[in-house]
Amino acid sequence: MKIAHTIADLRTQLAPYRRPAFVATMGNLHDGHIALVNQARPRGDVTVASIFVNRLQFAPHEDFDSYPRTWEADCAKLQAAGCDVLFAPREADLYPEPQTYKVHPPAELADILEGHFRPGFFTGVSTVVMKLFSCVFAGKPEGLAMFGKKDYQQLMIVRRMVRQFALPIEIVPGETLRAADGLALSSRNGYLSAQERSEAVHLSMALKALGQAVQAQGLPQREALEAAAMQALAARGWKPDYLTVRRRADLLPPENADTSLVVLGAARLGPTRLIDNLEI
Repeated sequence: MKIAHTIADLRTQLAPYRRPAFVATMGNLHDGHIALVNQARPRGDVTVASIFVNRLQFAPHEDFDSYPRTWEADCAKLQAAGCDVLFAPREADLYPEPQTYKVHPPAELADILEGHFRPGFFTGVSTVVMKLFSCVFAGKPEGLAMFGKKDYQQLMIVRRMVRQFALPIEIVPGETLRAADGLALSSRNGYLSAQERSEAVHLSMALKALGQAVQAQGLPQREALEAAAMQALAARGWKPDYLTVRRRADLLPPENADTSLVVLGAARLGPTRLIDNLEI
């Protein structure tokens, strides 16, 4: 595996190839990231991963400075997975001057759910993804990028961004990888104490129960069932931001019983904020 720290080095490494397959990460890799690399590898002629903790998507009170950085372990996992090129820019390499040009996704998608509780988050995500795409895919006739479904809203925003900017990049979703008890794998799971880790699975359980309840009782009961799910999780010591059933197409509240749905949730357990979702 070759490692590039600058954009120029990356483009030199990728010059012989026509169709990069790319996985963007912030490091602290787990099996979910590696699954994306494994899915990407046969889809392109070179497999590229990035590690970059993006300051633009962290609010001042969030965990940018304390976000886990596990460089040696990450490199070993990527090499074992068959990654060809790792792009690991320093902040000064990716943002050599203040990033005053930014990608602002539409409010109706970016300011709901995660965007409501983390204002500006998706502007930071969209901007760094666009910049990473320009680094990896510049001059390439085509390419693809893997994004996990666990970050469901992010996947939707990136997919629409690529479509609206007519980028020659295929966005491929990767299914959420879960632990044996059902907890979605996440870099932030490492923040959980042993007791919190055993409790954490109740977020996915709450989403499953909410989805089943809405399917059984119908959409007219949706808001009441969402409120009850929030209260039940709070009674276990969580601080939920949202547990909600939305349309898969645009993450707006559903009106038609035939609509494809997704249940999404975000809640804080102790100091750790976890997110998850379940398509129903």
